Order: sequence, then C-alpha cells, then structure tokens
Amino acid sequence: MSDETRTRMSTEVERLQAFSYQLEVVEGPDRGKRLDTRARVARIGTSPECELELDDGTTSRFHARIEVDPFGHRLIDEGSKNGTFIDDMRVRDVYLRPGARVRVGDNILVYQPGSEQVEITLARSPRFGKMLGESNAMREIFAILARVAPTDMTVLVEGESGTGKELVADALHDHSRRAGGPFVVFDCSAVAPNLVESELFGHVKGAFTGASAARAGAFERAHGGTLFLDEVGELPLDLQPKLLRALEQREVRPVGGDRPVKVDVRIVAATNRNLQKEVEAQAFRQDLYYRLAVLRIVLPALRRRAQDIPLLVQHFLTDLTPAGQKPVQVAYETIVKLQHHRWPGNVRELRNFVERAAMLATDNRLETRYLMPPSFGDTHTEAPAPASAEAPAGGPAYPGLDEDLPFKDAKARLIDAFERAYWTRLLERTHGNVSAAARVAGIHRKSAEYLLKKLDLREGEG
Repeated sequence: MSDETRTRMSTEVERLQAFSYQLEVVEGPDRGKRLDTRARVARIGTSPECELELDDGTTSRFHARIEVDPFGHRLIDEGSKNGTFIDDMRVRDVYLRPGARVRVGDNILVYQPGSEQVEITLARSPRFGKMLGESNAMREIFAILARVAPTDMTVLVEGESGTGKELVADALHDHSRRAGGPFVVFDCSAVAPNLVESELFGHVKGAFTGASAARAGAFERAHGGTLFLDEVGELPLDLQPKLLRALEQREVRPVGGDRPVKVDVRIVAATNRNLQKEVEAQAFRQDLYYRLAVLRIVLPALRRRAQDIPLLVQHFLTDLTPAGQKPVQVAYETIVKLQHHRWPGNVRELRNFVERAAMLATDNRLETRYLMPPSFGDTHTEAPAPASAEAPAGGPAYPGLDEDLPFKDAKARLIDAFERAYWTRLLERTHGNVSAAARVAGIHRKSAEYLLKKLDLREGEG
C-alpha cells in the first residue's frame, strides 16, 4: 500500500486516509491554471462540470479523472479522443508518482501530492434507502447521507436525469425524525410559470379567476415533513426571492392572503444543472443557491460508476421477476457490453432496458443484440445521436423523439438537440461573435458563454 493512502475499518464505514494534491498546467494554452484539491475524485476536461476545466480544443469534455483509493492517486482516461499521456506513453489507468508530467490535449500538467491529510469515509453497505452501489463514488455518498439524514440540514442534490435524485430525497426523509410526516414532491419544471407561486405557497378563495376555494400549497402540505423541490434550477428568476424568503423565515404567504402561515419543513432540492455555473451566468440567484446548498451532493452518471451495473442489473431482474419464477440469467459478455454503454438516461434507462430485455428474453437469458442502441460499445460519445422519429398519424415529427424513454429523459434529449441547433445556427449568423449572439437571443453574455461551454460549442471573438 502507498504511503499516500491507508485504510481503517469500523463497523459501518471504511475510512480512507489520503493526502491532498495539486495539479498545475505548466505548458500549453491553459498554462497557469491550477487545482488544489482534497476531493476523492477530480475530473479534467473542457466541460464546466470538471474540477479542472480546460479551454484547449484538443481536450475532450470529460477527458480524464483522478481518484483516491487505498493505493494512491489513480489517473484514469475517460475514453478521450486524443488520449492521456505520461512521459509520451499513452495511459488508461495508472497510479501517479510525485512530479508526474501528464499530457492532456496540448497541455502539460504536473501532479504533486500535498501535505494536508484527508479522511474519506465510505459506507460498507452497498445500499442506502432504495439506492444501490458498490463503487466508492456511491459508498462515499451513502456515508454522507447516513450522517445528515437525522438532521434538518437543507440538501441540494445535483446530477444528470435518471441518476436517482428523488431516491436521495426519499432516503433522507425515511432516515430522519420526520419519517412519520408527509413527503411532498414539487417539480418546478412541470408547473406553468404563472402557477408556480400558487402551487408552492397556496392561495385564498377568490385570489384569481378560477380560485373558487382556498388551497394549501406544497409548503403547507409538507408541514412536519420533507419538501422535495425537484428541478429547482427551472424556477423562474422573479419567484426565486419569494422562495428564499420562505426558506429564511419559515413562513409562506398564500396568493391573495394578508397573513403569513408558519411552516415546519425540511428542504431537499434537486437539479440536473450545475447551479454554481448558473449563478456565475446570472441565471440563478446567488443568495438562494447558498441557502439551498448547505450540503451539496453530486450524483455520478452511471457511465462513471460502471462497476455498479452488475449489482443493479441483478436487482432489477429480481424485482421484475414474478414470485415463483426463476430470474432471467445474464452472461458475463452481456454485462461487459452493458458496462461499455454510455447510458445517457443513467439508472432509469438501465432499468427500462432490463425490463424490455427480460420480457423478450429467449432461453431465459438476457440479450442485447436486438435491443442495443447504435451507441453500444462507443466509449467516445457522451450521448448517442438520436435517430429521427417519423411523424405519428395526426401529429408533428420531433427529430430524436424516443417514446421508449421516460418523459424527463426524452424531454432532456430534445432540449439538448434544440439548444445545440439553435446556438450553432446563431453563431453562424453572427460569424462567431458571442456578444452579438447573446443580444439576438436576449440573454446575458455570461449565460451564453456557459451554454456554449455546456454544449461544447467553441466561442469566437467578441
């Protein structure tokens, strides 16, 4: 075992002793950028989601990552297009030595371990609530959730669609002192903007046309329990101060009412956006972000915890098998194929796949050859390119529409396709001038810069 890390075991958790480390770009277009971290995982790439964000065009969005394990700091290539190199040798998975020079695209990074000792706590159980995972990424999250669940701490959960954000909220509620109280889900993306305030805070009779009776909002319905604010990043800017006031004062004022109503709720919020980046782009209020992100949990995409796929597949098969029947069997080769899929819909997509595959299984064996989307085995593509959908009878055609996906996943794919097409054409129209494109789009330049980064569209001058 390396001097840099060691492991201590206890009854419920495993404690990983490690050291902080530093990455500095010493050569290349991003020279001078530096990351000092004590995190268990740090990602390197051009995506705004990366801890070390690079601007080099030869670097992939998620190019590589560094993980801490009992043997040291481990550099793992993420299936990058141009590769990751140490001393001109291409590497896929290697432990770093002090002073290692890592080439990522046209940048040279130098790794140095720090002097600050770090203790990383991993749950020994591969389960917390309804969530499953044997990977260090999930066991680290389980350990954190087990500690904060009994408290009333406000938690912000970030992660891609389908990673299990609602399961986190559900588990926090079930393991809290509020478990006997209500668990209320409010989806900020599923309510028309003009109705959000009424749905959140309630309204009195006659407050507006159609308000024939008083109605309690989500806050009042969650009194004594937990309020889960799903997709909070979609909350309109003009309503964010009212939510902030409700969180700080623990009272709400129904629409049309003249008296505040006291509420006792624990708040868990979730979003598939990076709210820190949204704040920087002035698309989300900073004060509300700090009020929500008392504890920030970032759920990893399924493609970044592929070792959990065998456990999840077996769990889904057991769950889907009727009592008295033998579960469908899964070959090793099938599991390997599943582990190499990018799973843009994450765990939700995996469950849907297993359900379909089990239903169509022959000889009681799960197969992928008839169900694999075109991107199976393509480790370089972040998400599969959707096929065009034919127009249904009497309805419009939506390129990329996949009715087999859950609503949220299908919606996310269509939005991504729209944003990419919109900004590509707008940049062509403005000859790459981002300021001009932002003016045409009617948004702040910083918001445009963030969107272009997220979509991996290169900015021009301006």
